[in-house]
Amino acid sequence: MHTWNSAEWLIMAFDSTQQALRAEMLMEYMDLEIDTCPTPKEITAGCALSIQFLGFDLGQVKSLIVDQQVEIRGIFYKDKDEYIEIEMDRATDEKGGD
Repeated sequence: MHTWNSAEWLIMAFDSTQQALRAEMLMEYMDLEIDTCPTPKEITAGCALSIQFLGFDLGQVKSLIVDQQVEIRGIFYKDKDEYIEIEMDRATDEKGGD
């Protein structure tokens, strides 16, 4: 089983375009390296816009989500042809996975 690592790109999906744009603005303000992209079809979300960011920024992203009350569908990493959701209570684990 593949586990994500801090050098990989993670993807944050949303159920609302408003929340995606808000998160993008906040992440840019934090000077995080991000890329907006279409939500992969393998991820069920109400918004067609997602944000990719590097895994080593996950702790900062989790803090932003909590502190700014950003509503997300989830944060995922890609394992072969599927996207696996990262549990938010483990989101500060730099190495990810088990």
